Amino acid sequence: MPPGQKPIKRILRWGTDHPGITSANPKIKLETYALTVDGEVEKPVTLSWAEFTALPSVVSVSDFHCVEGWSVLNCRWEGVHIRELEKLVEPKETAKAITVECADNYTTSLFREELADDDVILASKLNAEPLEEGYGFPVRLIVPSKYAYKSALWVTHLKFTRRKELGFWERRGYSDQADVWNNQRYNR
Repeated sequence: MPPGQKPIKRILRWGTDHPGITSANPKIKLETYALTVDGEVEKPVTLSWAEFTALPSVVSVSDFHCVEGWSVLNCRWEGVHIRELEKLVEPKETAKAITVECADNYTTSLFREELADDDVILASKLNAEPLEEGYGFPVRLIVPSKYAYKSALWVTHLKFTRRKELGFWERRGYSDQADVWNNQRYNR
């Protein structure tokens, strides 16, 4: 268990069990959902829900750590590796990071190397069930080695960038590294 964390039984749902950034979860319909992948790439794409779910899917079992000190062990996520999207868009040599934008205007950013681990995915299922609205329906990023504010909910846009951009919480004093094993919760 990372320092300062205590296990709980299930992930708290954003906006239901856990206070959200916005007053309500965004209302996303699969019929109109789109994931745009662009920026420093050769072939930008916008994928419909059907196109996204047609990409090769993987299962990743990992622990989920909230900066508030709770962890849920052995979460079974199903989704798409970032590298599958990289194959489609062909990032330019100048692409060093990816800014993740969400339907509720939340943002975060990670270096491409941080998103290359096998357990990092764009998840559409948790424990064999489609994500609930409060868990990021229909797609959320999962980055197990980082605190959960890096695992953005309701993902709609991946923008490849030359530099890492500070996201919502990082601009408000949270650590941009967010490393759970080094207890990097806040900027000091």
